[in-house]
Amino acid sequence: MVKSLDLRAFDEALDEDVELELEDTAMPLQIAAAYREMHPNPLPKKIYFHELLRLQAELIKLQSWVAHHKEKVVVIFEGRDSAGKGGVIKRITQRLNPRVVRTVALPAPSDREKTQWYFQRYVPHLPAGGEIVLFDRSWYNRAGVERVMGFATEDEVEQFFRDVPEFERMLVRSGIRLVKYWFSITDVEQQMRFLMRIHDPLKQWKLSPMDLQSRVRWEAYTKAKEDMFERTSIPEAPWYIVPGNDKKRARLNCISHLLSLIPYTEVEYEPITLPERVFNPDYERDVLPRDLFVPERY
Repeated sequence: MVKSLDLRAFDEALDEDVELELEDTAMPLQIAAAYREMHPNPLPKKIYFHELLRLQAELIKLQSWVAHHKEKVVVIFEGRDSAGKGGVIKRITQRLNPRVVRTVALPAPSDREKTQWYFQRYVPHLPAGGEIVLFDRSWYNRAGVERVMGFATEDEVEQFFRDVPEFERMLVRSGIRLVKYWFSITDVEQQMRFLMRIHDPLKQWKLSPMDLQSRVRWEAYTKAKEDMFERTSIPEAPWYIVPGNDKKRARLNCISHLLSLIPYTEVEYEPITLPERVFNPDYERDVLPRDLFVPERY
């Protein structure tokens, strides 16, 4: 459900969007030229920003509907390393209330967590009524990196495949709306994005040893992904694949699709009026010491 919207009220937000998009521009000239050659038909910036702001306005309506009706939404983002999961999560949450919409990105399990029921560490992060939770990677680590890298045994992987359909059916039966996205990019595109990160000091932190191993084990990850789709795409919670070679189109397509899956409606609120400020004639504002203030360097 995406409605048309007059975006003039959002003009001031463009500076924030441009600043966010700078993450895609800091790269050596040779790599930048090669990247442009790989993407000869970029989405015009004007269209991209117009559509992004329109969709973000709809996300605000979705947020209000979820909070008002005490709905529970879980969105899982999985995919190849550097496929764009983080980028779309940033654009989804950019203008939303973090008390309603939160992102969960768990670190590697602790020694204690390794002895728990596998799904136990994820359950505390599930939404209560009126919340949306975005999982930047999820329990599907077991079907992907843990399996390919040997962090889980084949028996543990098989147990996961037996358990996860019923686990997700339980979530859906409890009233959670569960959406699962897989971001897909080509071998060549991933190689280019890794090179961009290697040569960009602002992005090098994104490259972990696991990321680098994903290049070596590309085919193993492909086989694991195909097995995962076959065994865990169920009617109650199917997988949706987002082609991610074009970052901007992937973001817009994913957000638009997510909005189409949830039957939200606009919530009517009482008009907001700004109350008059109360002035106390006996109040005198103290003069604070200068060393309490942040230096004005700009």
